Amino acid sequence: MNTITTRRKVVPVAENGDTADKQDQLLLSAAICNGEDLGSFVRKVFASGKPETLLLHLKRFSKSKESEIEDVCRAHYQDFITAVDDLRSLLSDVDSLKSSLSNSNSKLQNVAVPLLTSLDSYVEARNKCGNITLAINSLNTCVRLMELCSRANSHLAENNFYLALRCLDSIETDFQDQVPSTTLKRMVEKQIPAIRAHIERQVNKEFGDWLVEIRTVSRNLGQLAIGQASAGRQREEELRMKQREAEEQSRLSLRDCVYALEEEEEDGDEIDGVIDGGNGGNGILGFDLTPLYKAYHIHQTLGLGDRFRQYYFENRKLQLTSDFQVSSMTPFLESHQTFFAQIAGFFIVEDRVLRTGGGLIKKMEVENLWDTAVMKMCSVLEDQFSRMQTANHLLLIKDYVSLLGVTLRRFGYPIDALLDVLSKHRDKYHELLLSDCRKQMAEALAADKFEQMYMKKEYEYSMNVLSFQIQTSNIMPAFPYVAPFSSTVPDCCRIVRSFIEDSVSFMSHGGQLEFYDVVKKYLDRLLTEVLDGALLKVINNSIGGVTQAMQMAANMAVFERAFDFFFRHAAQLSGIPLRIAERAKRQFPLIKARGAAEETLSGLLKQKVDGFLTLMENVNWVADEPPQGGNEYANEVIIFLETLISTAQQILPVQVLKRIMKDVLSHISEMIIGALLGESVKRFNVNAIMGLDVDVRLLESFAENQASLLSETDASQLKSALIESRQMVNLLLSNHPENFLNPVIRERSYSALDYRKVVTISEKLRDQSDRLFGSFGTRGAKQNPKKKSLDTLIKRLKDAN
Repeated sequence: MNTITTRRKVVPVAENGDTADKQDQLLLSAAICNGEDLGSFVRKVFASGKPETLLLHLKRFSKSKESEIEDVCRAHYQDFITAVDDLRSLLSDVDSLKSSLSNSNSKLQNVAVPLLTSLDSYVEARNKCGNITLAINSLNTCVRLMELCSRANSHLAENNFYLALRCLDSIETDFQDQVPSTTLKRMVEKQIPAIRAHIERQVNKEFGDWLVEIRTVSRNLGQLAIGQASAGRQREEELRMKQREAEEQSRLSLRDCVYALEEEEEDGDEIDGVIDGGNGGNGILGFDLTPLYKAYHIHQTLGLGDRFRQYYFENRKLQLTSDFQVSSMTPFLESHQTFFAQIAGFFIVEDRVLRTGGGLIKKMEVENLWDTAVMKMCSVLEDQFSRMQTANHLLLIKDYVSLLGVTLRRFGYPIDALLDVLSKHRDKYHELLLSDCRKQMAEALAADKFEQMYMKKEYEYSMNVLSFQIQTSNIMPAFPYVAPFSSTVPDCCRIVRSFIEDSVSFMSHGGQLEFYDVVKKYLDRLLTEVLDGALLKVINNSIGGVTQAMQMAANMAVFERAFDFFFRHAAQLSGIPLRIAERAKRQFPLIKARGAAEETLSGLLKQKVDGFLTLMENVNWVADEPPQGGNEYANEVIIFLETLISTAQQILPVQVLKRIMKDVLSHISEMIIGALLGESVKRFNVNAIMGLDVDVRLLESFAENQASLLSETDASQLKSALIESRQMVNLLLSNHPENFLNPVIRERSYSALDYRKVVTISEKLRDQSDRLFGSFGTRGAKQNPKKKSLDTLIKRLKDAN
């Protein structure tokens, strides 16, 4: 907005000497135009007694301005009318423009929609066409490949091996990387090597018939020999079990040992019978060396013995090399028995040829073949063991390899390298076993509701209690029986027992006679790392109530009884006398979990107690008389503790219950001291302290009454948990509190008190005479000796600080 600056107007003075009336009008008009004050004109006319003259001048001035006003209004009104006309014209143009745009948009929509629909249809049709073209090309490739495969099969059926190989080469060259079907490609990749191997066997038919037959016989022979070694091991295990039972019952006899020696002799006779076939070597499996010996004799007759020996050795070496191939299409867990049985049968046959072949093969050549086989088996085991992530799979292969070693050792083959590979992967097996146990324990703990187990039948008691020797009495209880532990205990015990048995199974028959220390080391890890860690995790994350925490603490005590069973069981399975295993005193491995369980239970109980201790807000700290039966909070706390004791003593061991109750009583004592130190208590008198004395005596009486459940010593230890509050009350009620400064008396009677707390609390103690208006009646009286002693104590402690 533009501001209009008014200029001061000056009325010209008349030159012709107008009248005074005309002069006054001109002055008035100039004053109004200049915005001056008209007060002087008003005073002047009233002073002269002629106000009508002023009114007349004003009317004239207003009339003289009316024409100017009309001119200004006329000029501005005309501009306004012109602007309104312009706006109306503009509005009309805008409406016409809007209508034109709407019509243009409608026309554009009508024209573009069909075009866009056609474009979408075209794109979709083009994509379909591309897909169909790609599918046709893929099908053409597959058809041409199948035609080649069919042609190759026809050539094989007609024994046209050259043409068949050409087809295979054409498949590999033209279609190996262009086959669109994954299944078809995998079939081609699998069948091409098999077809070539088949052609190679057919080309070498002069000697191939016997080689094919001996390979099948070798595999079956190896499986049977290893099976008999397994049966012999099973009989040994049964004999050891009988010997362990006899050791436990102190009835070990010499007859059992003789029986074991006879079993060993029978095992050797049976294995010899498998391959014993008289002169020709015919045995149970039709193991016949006659065709081989005939061919060798004919070549010797013709003077081609060396050539045949070389030919035989090369072919047998090739057979052994082919036996080393591990199929990538079949898991090694499924094929390992066939793999090792084939090798075992091969060397059983070579041992017989070496002894009865008349120089057909040399001992050095057999040893070289065996060294090659050992290196390959070790390589395969290293590779397969490094890939395995399941302990049970590794154990199955280890057991079969150890049986292979037992079998071939009887034929004089050294197996130390194989046993070294098994020992090398001992740590990995146990790590996998620990990992499996960790998962199983986590599942067992997650499924537990932390409620006492309910057993209806005797077999349940035997399965869950007696089998782990965690019973508290040798007397069979009445059924149904409610155990003091939850399902976590037997479930975890079963996992630990299974771990021990699997560990011993892996360590057995591995060339190491004494392996109890190794089993014990991993058992310690299982208990201290896996079980303790799993329990600790559950305690920290899943325990939410007093009942669950109490059950967990009870479980810890039962685990402590099962702990000895675990190591005795490991010693028995390892063949170690129990007296040697029991000599070593071991620390309880679940210390962290036990401490966390008791700490969690104590914490939850403290929370419950804190709820009752809030009633301390109702204590009258300046009471006129001490409460007779103790304060309300103390009675409520004692009722809660008595209820807790009656419930906890059913499942918690005495020492665990004592530790927890001592912690709770110590917390109560700290809370009493904390109340006296708190800002909510500004002051208190002797009557309030006497009330606290009654409360502490009630709590001490509760602790002493537990002697029937615990013992006199344990009850005294419970009572000692209240020592801080007891000594503080005794100090405040003492007639000579300054004795606290005496080191001897303080060590004997106030050893649990902190002098800083003593100063803070003592300053709040007020005598009865210190009440409001109490000084009027006692002014000039002699000061209370106890008060004087207390003031001296406070002053001395402050100075010392």
